[in-house]
Amino acid sequence: MDDRWNLLQNQPFSRLNARERAYAICNPESFTELLGPRLKLTSPHLPPMGQTPQFDDGVVVGLGTVGKAPAVVVSQESKFLGGGVGEAHGTKMVMAIRLALRGQEILESRSKSSESRGRVAVVISFDTGGVRLQEANAGLLAHSEVMDAFQAARGKVPIIGIVGGTVGCFGGMGFVAASVDVLIMSDVGRLGLTGPGVIEEVVGTEEFDAANRALVWRTTGGRHRFITRDADFIVEDTMKAFREKVAEVASWPIEKIASKRIIGTGEMVLEQMRLVDLAANDRIQDSWDLWRQFGNEDIEYLWDSNVSEFEANARRWPRGRVGDND
Repeated sequence: MDDRWNLLQNQPFSRLNARERAYAICNPESFTELLGPRLKLTSPHLPPMGQTPQFDDGVVVGLGTVGKAPAVVVSQESKFLGGGVGEAHGTKMVMAIRLALRGQEILESRSKSSESRGRVAVVISFDTGGVRLQEANAGLLAHSEVMDAFQAARGKVPIIGIVGGTVGCFGGMGFVAASVDVLIMSDVGRLGLTGPGVIEEVVGTEEFDAANRALVWRTTGGRHRFITRDADFIVEDTMKAFREKVAEVASWPIEKIASKRIIGTGEMVLEQMRLVDLAANDRIQDSWDLWRQFGNEDIEYLWDSNVSEFEANARRWPRGRVGDND
């Protein structure tokens, strides 16, 4: 067994870099990186703006196996320009999804039995502030192309997203993460459209204090996203916990995976709008008010409990029937 792989399994997911996450989310010794640093794939837009490029452009892509499933893995590096997405970064993400689709086609051509041929999965580790400001137009285009690739993969290749890094997942990538089939978060992970610092700058400290860590995490953190069903699962902040949950989901039938999506059809958009309307209600002044609306009473106990207790006791958004339990 690979000693390095074993060591990484017990490490906090939030402390690992993109390459370590990509390597350790796969089965031991199964990960092979594609378009690695030796190929020196860099953004053409950064040097003219005085920025030093990175040879993988802040995203690691490779092949491996997760559980019994062949997988294409995408892992973003927040330490390079905050995980911002530009032209090369986005292209690697799109091509990874297309590679998975091509791999699935090959598997299907070799076997007529769906049980014997297996299914390719795409695993994306999000750790990004969104569009890279130095190449904003290219970054915005990349976001739309990634979401378009998700739609092309729908019902064919499962897209499994994970959020647990130090930056979290914000900006346009928040939309992208919401578009995957299944999203897994840790309780230290964060997900949102606009980052806390930007909210504070626009509306002021009295409305939203970005220095208030408790406020930030109960508004954008994994526990809140689990209750509102933006995240399907919440796990401990360990590499092992993420890997085991990804392997479990990758083993599901494609129909079960596709049923978890919250974005992609007109009906799903209307369902999300119901939650927006509820959150905009005058009675909802804080995320915990929303928790109470769903039937959670001992909020402080939920907040302070460990992840397994929280998952077992939290009452989640009942999808269109506010006030009912699951």
